Amino acid sequence: MAILSKVGAVTTEQPKFPKLSQFYQSIKQIVVRKLFDQGWLLYMIGFFLGRAIILSSLSPFALAFLATTIITRKQSAFTVFMFLSMGAITVSIQQTMYIVVSGIILMFIYKLFLNKMARITSPVIAATLVSSVIGRGVFYVLEGSIVMYDAAILATEAVLSAFLIMIFLQSFPYLSNKRPALKVKVEEIICLVILATAVITGFVGLSVTGVGLEQVGSKYFVLLSAFIAGATVGSAIGVIVGLMLSLVSTFHLYQVSLLALAGLLGGLLKVTNKYGVILGMFVATVLIGMYQVDVLSFQQLLIEASIAAGVFVLTPKSLIKKMAAFVPGTEEEKEAQEQYVKKVRNATAERVERFSEMFQALSHSFAYYDLEQKNLEATTEVDEYLSRVSEKTCQTCLKKHQCWVNNFDRTYNVLHDTMQSIEDHDVSQLNLNVGKLKNFCIKQDQMVDQMRYELSFYQANKRLKQQVKESRKFVSEQLNGVSEVMNNFAKEILKERQEHDWQEEEVKRLIQQLNLSLDRLELYSIDQGNVDMEMTLHFNEYHGEGEKLIAPMLSELFGESIVVESEDPVDARSGYRTFNFASIKRYQLDTGVAHAAKNGNFLSGDSYVMLELGKSRYAVAISDGMGNGERAYLESSETLKLLKQILQSGINERVAIQSINSILSLRTSDEIYATLDLAIIDLQEPRANFLKIGASISYIIRSGSVYPVEGSNVPIGILDEFDVEPVNESLKDGDILVMVSDGVLETTRLEENREVWLKRKLKELETENPQEIADIILEEVVRSNHNQILDDMTVLVTRIEKSKPKWASFAYPKSV
Repeated sequence: MAILSKVGAVTTEQPKFPKLSQFYQSIKQIVVRKLFDQGWLLYMIGFFLGRAIILSSLSPFALAFLATTIITRKQSAFTVFMFLSMGAITVSIQQTMYIVVSGIILMFIYKLFLNKMARITSPVIAATLVSSVIGRGVFYVLEGSIVMYDAAILATEAVLSAFLIMIFLQSFPYLSNKRPALKVKVEEIICLVILATAVITGFVGLSVTGVGLEQVGSKYFVLLSAFIAGATVGSAIGVIVGLMLSLVSTFHLYQVSLLALAGLLGGLLKVTNKYGVILGMFVATVLIGMYQVDVLSFQQLLIEASIAAGVFVLTPKSLIKKMAAFVPGTEEEKEAQEQYVKKVRNATAERVERFSEMFQALSHSFAYYDLEQKNLEATTEVDEYLSRVSEKTCQTCLKKHQCWVNNFDRTYNVLHDTMQSIEDHDVSQLNLNVGKLKNFCIKQDQMVDQMRYELSFYQANKRLKQQVKESRKFVSEQLNGVSEVMNNFAKEILKERQEHDWQEEEVKRLIQQLNLSLDRLELYSIDQGNVDMEMTLHFNEYHGEGEKLIAPMLSELFGESIVVESEDPVDARSGYRTFNFASIKRYQLDTGVAHAAKNGNFLSGDSYVMLELGKSRYAVAISDGMGNGERAYLESSETLKLLKQILQSGINERVAIQSINSILSLRTSDEIYATLDLAIIDLQEPRANFLKIGASISYIIRSGSVYPVEGSNVPIGILDEFDVEPVNESLKDGDILVMVSDGVLETTRLEENREVWLKRKLKELETENPQEIADIILEEVVRSNHNQILDDMTVLVTRIEKSKPKWASFAYPKSV
């Protein structure tokens, strides 16, 4: 069944007509290859741009398109020039002469002067100016006279040709099959619209059975724009296309109002379907046709609109969806961007997982050390030691063969026992083994002296190997910790936003009831204690509605306290604000600290740290360096610095402490000892995890009672290896955690139990303010020692209390 389920999961739906679908796909591939790969789309555009004329005689599009082709796809430049010329032939002799002469001059300049240049955009623009002036000037010279109007036309056409090159350069990437996959800029969309409008201008004068192709093309373009991008873009494109057509002939002035109104009405009705957009265009056509019935043929307008609507209906949805994916602000574009982000996220997570597996494998390779191999290595070390001893004593002895060949086991066991007694400094056992050695060895004194001499090298080698083992273990633990952090990071990357349809609708309904304008809502998590959402709203005047109204309303909806975690005014002038709402921490902390250096010195050997670990954990720690002064300060501060960096990286606290111990013990041969008193507090449960490494006793004050918290581990840096034994304690609302360094327990009264004294002082406290408690304890310690500061002292006090939101939640009407 498992195999069948897997097979069913990967099978795809088969088409109903496979042969027809295959034929369609083959035709589609041929069309794509012809249009994009072989450049036929460029040739078709060139043909119509060769026909495009504005203001009766200006034709700036053709030369600009040829120049852009030379810059981007020079191998197609001559063919484009031929199609531009063919398009001009269908218009007039004058148009043909201008395009042929200016085009030949441009290609001649490029071939002769610009062909080998690295950057040719600016030179080609300059060459286009020259070519346009010469090409149009030749025509005026042949006519026999040039007036000021002709000179103005000549200059305007040349400047427009040069300007259009920059516009067409932005459009050309989308005319090939290798169009960019990143987000399309608004400027690029505008350039594409200008190019499409110029092509539509080339349709002027072409008709089929009396129907002008420019009329059908313009209406189809507006329908497509309104359906893809809505009323704003549809009406704007309608104005642009209408203006361009009116530049061709003043007869087309009505197109500005007709196409703009069609784009507006069609965009407003796009929420229905294609037919809603078509209805909007027909309404605009009827209104403009009835208004100018004496000028326009109403029947002709309806025929043109009907043909444009028919072509629009036949346009495949897949093609429209692909085009919409390039238009900023559309749902298709957002979906395409989400897919792109998802692909990048998955690739990143996969790469992080590979690194995690690599570090895990490295950790296992360092950690692998078989017990049998350990025993074998110990035996090998003893054999090497005895080999060196016998080499210096038995090599020239006459009884060598008798001792090491005939009686190997006896000789080996006696020498091994002798070595062991020398290493253990057991004199009685050594004398007994020496007596056994005398029974068969004639060089027993030389043998014992040599064993003592070689023992120092044996022990040094043994210590060195032990350090290597400890280093291997330390590296293994670090690699394993890094692997775990990276694995968790990969899981966080892959965590997708969950769909919460009902909750989203409920939040939207409540926002609407508050008469607020919601622009965007994202629910990332609604888990108890981990609610996370983001919303963008519009305010005419903002008066703190986020924390005063929305957060209390959300608290009532989700049954827990929700607060504004962050607030970002996207644009204060536009009135949009983005809020991030999250679950409040069930408990919050209030801390206080008091410290003093020995004898009132400036530098204390104690250090402390308080830091947040994620959203729901908090760490407080005290470290006491060995001794006093600068050296002790450096030891304790270095310990806490390492602790902070390792904990914030996400590594478990027990691994962090073992890592710090390994670093301090391996870093130098000097004695560097430091105590560590660490408490990791969970603000959701709440509970505290204490890790005391040579630290003093801590206390929890709860309802007038004082409970001690003790640990038994030695200070960091003394032993190469030790097991961290955590102490877990549950906490309650109002609990006060008191952590002290060992200097607080120093006293001149030898007969007094300092821990009992401190416990009594904590019971007598009349305040719950953490800072006041820390100050009182430190002052009492100094007074009890006759105003002397016997050692560095630090008192760190933390109070745990339930979180209370600033604004209370309120009831809201439930949806039916």
